[in-house]
Amino acid sequence: MISGETQDTNLKSVMAEETKNKEVQDNTENVEVQDVAGMDSQSQPEQENQQENPEKFLEEFNWHNYEEGIDPIDDEKLEEFEKLVAENFVDTLDDEVVTGKVINITDRDAIIDINAKSEGVISLNEFRYNPDLKEGDDVEVLIDVREDATGQLILSHRKARVIKAWERVNTAHDESLVVNGFIKCRTKGGMIVDVFGIEAFLPGSQIDVKPIRDYDAYVGKNMEFKVVKINHEFKNVVVSHKALIEADIEEQKKEIIGQLEKGQVLEGTVKNITSYGVFVDLGGVDGLVHITDLSWSRINHPNEIVELDQKLNVVILDFDESKSRIQLGLKQLSQHPWDALSEDLKVGDNVKGKVVVIADYGAFIEVAEGVEGLIHVSEMSWSTHLRSAQDFVNVGDEVEAQILTLDRDDRKMSLGIKQLSQDPWTDITSKYPVGSKHKGIVRNFTNFGVFVELEEGIDGLIYISDLSWTKKIKHPSEFTNVGDELEVVVLELDVEGRKLSLGHKQIEDNPWDKYEKDFGVGSKHTAEITEIVDKGATIDFNEDITAFIPQRHLEKEDGSKLKKGEEAEFQIIEFNKEFKRVVASHMVIHKEEEQKIVKQAAKKSATQNKDNATTIGDVNADLQALKDKMEGKK
Repeated sequence: MISGETQDTNLKSVMAEETKNKEVQDNTENVEVQDVAGMDSQSQPEQENQQENPEKFLEEFNWHNYEEGIDPIDDEKLEEFEKLVAENFVDTLDDEVVTGKVINITDRDAIIDINAKSEGVISLNEFRYNPDLKEGDDVEVLIDVREDATGQLILSHRKARVIKAWERVNTAHDESLVVNGFIKCRTKGGMIVDVFGIEAFLPGSQIDVKPIRDYDAYVGKNMEFKVVKINHEFKNVVVSHKALIEADIEEQKKEIIGQLEKGQVLEGTVKNITSYGVFVDLGGVDGLVHITDLSWSRINHPNEIVELDQKLNVVILDFDESKSRIQLGLKQLSQHPWDALSEDLKVGDNVKGKVVVIADYGAFIEVAEGVEGLIHVSEMSWSTHLRSAQDFVNVGDEVEAQILTLDRDDRKMSLGIKQLSQDPWTDITSKYPVGSKHKGIVRNFTNFGVFVELEEGIDGLIYISDLSWTKKIKHPSEFTNVGDELEVVVLELDVEGRKLSLGHKQIEDNPWDKYEKDFGVGSKHTAEITEIVDKGATIDFNEDITAFIPQRHLEKEDGSKLKKGEEAEFQIIEFNKEFKRVVASHMVIHKEEEQKIVKQAAKKSATQNKDNATTIGDVNADLQALKDKMEGKK
């Protein structure tokens, strides 16, 4: 049993133990909180009560709490303590960005006070973008690790920047705010821009309103942008610098166009060069100088006249206020070359020039700067057959020609080359009289004949019917080829119409004149069946004459038909020299013999009737003899 003195001694010892202090660390400042049990759990009256009535205190003393180390605290004290904690310490949530203050910077880390029970640590690598970081700066942080192995609070500035950056980027996009960004580097199609710590894409077309030729010049620069697109799924951001100035430019364009007048001369800068023209910046608004308005002379590409960034004066030709399009001219600032053309120049004069353009129908010759004349292909040669201008001249050739027409009002000129040489048709009758024989070159075909060139400018036509006496030709290509040499005879000559009719078969006599005698109707010839056709057969008497035998005329004496390869005697029953048609028959050979026997028998019978009366039996006998003969019995 414990005595009263011992209990009193122990109680005094406990009370001495309960007077110790407790310290609590905050991220902003060190808050020192004394132990509630030692400092506030007992007031002065309570201490006096313990001393005046120790027996009652001992009876009510909670030995269990003492043994377990639990200090009795009043509810009021607990509420006051919780209030102090709420006011001085942050709730360190993992997904919440808080603002902390840099209280110390070491060689490797920054010590950050976020009003927590202890300071946090952030590696200086996360502040490489901010080399000017110093003590006292406010920074945004995120709880990365509540306690590492050493019990240290680990913070992340980089993660906090990313979270805050996405919030700011979305706000900038939704509210069309202007943001600042740092162009880090080039990439395919544009640039990479750091916006609030996020890598955004700046397309090349969105850097400026004018085309950018040197992307590298923008690397390392800070510029203002508008966030034009956000892909939340892939965390992609697209920014534009062009969008910031387009609205101002449109207003500026309208203002400038409103002051424009046709014929007005302005100074501009060559902004872009294309194959069809040049775009000129007139100070906020662009105009187009078409390639045909760059120079009075013909050019192949605008870069022959102008170059990029060149300053030049242009004249306004036309503009469209509704579409903000301006048509400009450069050549209109100088005198038209036709106006400077000599007044002494007239039709019939010879001029020299350079071939600048070749087309299928002719060539354009520049006889003076900006003054061109057309030589039609028909005026390049006296030849009448179709040819191309490329057969006579090439681009860049220096040629001499004669002026055929000259229209100063319409600024048109036609030229001719062939007029510089004599027209071959002037003495055509003496060189190519009718009936004369010549050699020519086959130039081209038509369905109805062949064009043959006797000399440059002298062409003649051979109709398909005048190519051969004997061959049936459906197309000239069956008989000759382009480029072949042919002997011809002049059949007709039309000097006024400049037409020459030729013949080739007339070089030789017509063999059908002889064939008409040799193969006349009634003549007989022996030949072999060459081919069996639908309505009969054909036989070749020679290389020129092929005769047709109708089906029924193939019948032999015994009633059978001639077959291919069989040789027999044939009689010509039709001969047409004009259409080269010959028809023969084998049947008429034996039918003719039969008719001849009948006629002879009838004649003999008639003679006998005169000499003596012929009996019916005699006639029958004669007929029987004829029959036997035909059947081959006798």
